[in-house]
Amino acid sequence: MSEGEPQVEPRRDPAAEPGAEAERPIDWVGEIRGLVLMLLAVLAFHSLVAKPFYIPSASMAPNLWVGDRLVVAKYPYGWNWASASFHLLPRAGWRVLPRTPEYGDIVIVVPRGSTSDYIKRVVALPGDRIAVVNGQIILNGKPVPQAVEPPVALPLDALRSDEDTDPCTGWGYEGLLAREPSGKVACELPTFRETLPNGASYRIIDHMDQAYDHMAEIRVPPGHVFLMGDNRDASADSRVPLAARGLGGPVPISDIGGRAQFTTFSLDGSESWNPLSWWHSLRGQRAWRKLRPPLDHDGGKS
Repeated sequence: MSEGEPQVEPRRDPAAEPGAEAERPIDWVGEIRGLVLMLLAVLAFHSLVAKPFYIPSASMAPNLWVGDRLVVAKYPYGWNWASASFHLLPRAGWRVLPRTPEYGDIVIVVPRGSTSDYIKRVVALPGDRIAVVNGQIILNGKPVPQAVEPPVALPLDALRSDEDTDPCTGWGYEGLLAREPSGKVACELPTFRETLPNGASYRIIDHMDQAYDHMAEIRVPPGHVFLMGDNRDASADSRVPLAARGLGGPVPISDIGGRAQFTTFSLDGSESWNPLSWWHSLRGQRAWRKLRPPLDHDGGKS
C-alpha cells in the first residue's frame, strides 16, 4: 500500500465471530418438523412391521407370564385396520395381502366393541367344526390330543394381574400352593400338552370344570378363526360372550393385528419408577423365547 493512501479495515463476518453459533436463533419449525417425522416413522414401523406388547393377565399361562414383553409382527396375515398403532382406523373387513393364520399361532385380536388388544391362540381355522367337551377340543369330529404332564410350578407374580391379590387360591386352586427348592412360593397347576392337527404342541392349564369347558359344535365361518387362551380356567376367548368381555365366538381375521414372535424380556412386578430397580426384577430365563409352536418346553420355572 502506498504512503498517504487511506487504510481500509477488512470487513468482519459476524458468523466467524466467537460465539456466533450460539447467537443464531433456534429453528423451531425445523425442530418440530424433525420430531413429527420421527414420530411418524415410529408409527409406520409399529403399524407395518412390528410392535412391542405387554402381557397384563394370566390368560396364556403357563406359556406367557404376567410381565412378559413380546414382539408382535404386523405382516404375517397381511395388513388391516387392526394393524395400525392405537387402532386409529375405523373397524372394517378389508385386508391387504391377506393370509390365513396357522393352527397354534399366538395372535393379537381386538374384540368387537372394544379398542383393547387381547392375546390368544388359534385353535380352529375357517371352515373347521369345533366343539368343547369336558374341556377338550373336538375339531372336525376328532378330539384334539391332550397328554397329561407334570404340574407346572409358576411363581405367583407370573399369574398376578392388577386385580388379583392371591391368584392361586383366588381362581379356585386351593391346595396347589407349594414351596420350591429356591424357597419361593409357587402355584403348581395341573398341566396338559395339547397337539393340533399340524403338529403345533404347547402346554395348557385346565383344572376347574366350568361352563366354558362345554360348548356345542359350531362351524367357523369363512374369513374367521376360533381363538382360545392356554389357561382354559381364566381366559375370555371365543368361548365367552362379548357381554362377559370375551370374543363372542369366531373372530374375523380382519380383527387380528399381528402374530406374537418372541419375548424380549420379562419383569416380575417388583420394579418401581426407578430404572435401577428394573435389573433386580428381570426374569433372565424368559428373555428371547420363541413363541411359535413348538414352544420351548422347559416347564416354565423361574
